[in-house]
Amino acid sequence: MSQALDMQIGWLAASWPAPVHIRAGTTQRSTGLSQPPYDHFNLALHVGDDANTVLANRALLMSDRQLPAEPCWLEQVHGVAVVDASCQSEVVQADASYSHEPDKVCAVMTADCLPVLFCNRQGTTVAAAHAGWRGLADGVLEVTIEQAGLIPADTLVWLGPGIGATVYEVGEEVKQAFLQQPMHDESAFVSNGPGKVLMDMLVLARQRLHAVGIRAIYGGELCSYSLPEQFYSYRRDGRTGRMASLIWMDNLA
Repeated sequence: MSQALDMQIGWLAASWPAPVHIRAGTTQRSTGLSQPPYDHFNLALHVGDDANTVLANRALLMSDRQLPAEPCWLEQVHGVAVVDASCQSEVVQADASYSHEPDKVCAVMTADCLPVLFCNRQGTTVAAAHAGWRGLADGVLEVTIEQAGLIPADTLVWLGPGIGATVYEVGEEVKQAFLQQPMHDESAFVSNGPGKVLMDMLVLARQRLHAVGIRAIYGGELCSYSLPEQFYSYRRDGRTGRMASLIWMDNLA
């Protein structure tokens, strides 16, 4: 274990004008202990990887990123439940967490779904949401903003790596689930044959964030499906691992 903790993990730092004491980013799969098909830095216990290996990867994450506490790991169910990361002592079913306290780590795991990180300009609130298409359509971003007490005009958002618009094929029924809501339009969809469309999750997420008044939106440049050396992709590989997107406030006291 001591040798493993000397590894340097792959880390994509959030590029956004957050306060200096806000730490945020997404892990990459390039360095870690998991064996194929989870190679190398799988952080999920629910995908079939060896549990001891996953826990060792989590310990490596704690050490390498100098996390102030164990992340608030969630049992994600593609819903809209949001929990206070400061109050969690066990894994709960939820797809987002927030904190108003320093040294509490919000985390979501993804392998194509969109990780969405939030903070306010004052650096007193952070949040992380897991946005698959179901959660996005059902309002997980809006519920996260409300539960965290974020004021849209003072909120910054970073979109981590998720599946890109050129490869994310869905059925017509998914398209209609969004188009029946007033903030969405056809710009997020391209026909890809009978009953099939290519869907742009980034456009949809930005439309929803704009609808509640958030304009400071960053990230979203990287496609999990198209970068196999860096990111896990369930659509690409099926049986695979998960990245974690994390956000927390350093204690300035």
